[in-house]
Amino acid sequence: MRRLLTAGLTGLFALTALTGCVHSPDEPTTPSPARPTTTPSPELHADTEQELVALEQEYNATIGVVAVNTGTGESVSYGENRRFGFASTIKAFAAAEFLRTVQGPDRDELVHWTADEADASGNAPVTSQHVEEGLTYAQLAEAAVRFSDNAALNLVFDRIGGPQALDDALTDLGDTTTEVVNNEPTLNTIEPDSTEDTTTAAAFTASFEAYLDGSTLTAADTALLLDWMSDNRTGDPLIRAGAPAGWVVADKSGGAGPIRNDIAMITPPGEAPILLTVLTSRNDPDAAFDNTLVARTASTMLNALGPTS
Repeated sequence: MRRLLTAGLTGLFALTALTGCVHSPDEPTTPSPARPTTTPSPELHADTEQELVALEQEYNATIGVVAVNTGTGESVSYGENRRFGFASTIKAFAAAEFLRTVQGPDRDELVHWTADEADASGNAPVTSQHVEEGLTYAQLAEAAVRFSDNAALNLVFDRIGGPQALDDALTDLGDTTTEVVNNEPTLNTIEPDSTEDTTTAAAFTASFEAYLDGSTLTAADTALLLDWMSDNRTGDPLIRAGAPAGWVVADKSGGAGPIRNDIAMITPPGEAPILLTVLTSRNDPDAAFDNTLVARTASTMLNALGPTS
């Protein structure tokens, strides 16, 4: 278990680079954005670490998770440098980059595609219904986040310059760990020992922060992105299920084979937001992912953080 502290930033919330470290067991040394370290209090989170280890054993799975309390500047993490396929969680970042790079009337440009392109993407609940009339780029970005439409993501990728353009943008934000290589549906296939289309909880959380803290997007575009994420139709059984009643969860889920992920900004009533990245994978590559593992991991981490202000 890693316990970290963050200093303040002006913007949507106060958050900077994660600091302080105690590595979780068997944690690989995959590079992540640099973090200055301090001496933590490992006994403070012994119970939390035991809960996460128990979840890994119960589900025969691996967990990587980071939770950041933006009110107190405190963060906790476990397995934060383990690599996972990011699956559809990358759609939130593609939409954010679209909002950063495409402005004004260009967002309303009408786009058309074929039924075959929608079918080939693997999941096209919105684009398959709008082949004849098309949609605007802004509508496609929303469909990618809100409904996890794969064809919509591919079209947004086309507009911003492809997966490589998003990878370059993340690098510019300081994320040299996340590797965006393929579009849908290929990005869901993670080859053994490959880092293509993978990330770590530490890297994803830092990049998520950068798109939300006011340094990258305008306030209006930040609010728009969070609105799309606040009605993410695929997220109900994940972090949202692990959060207390009445807490507002803006999230983007992802899943493929044994992989199940969710990233979120969680706002308790009257308190500062929490950033939470939960990455999981069953250790049997033929096993199906489990939503409950994500929800229980989220609940454990939110309990570990305690009050947010």
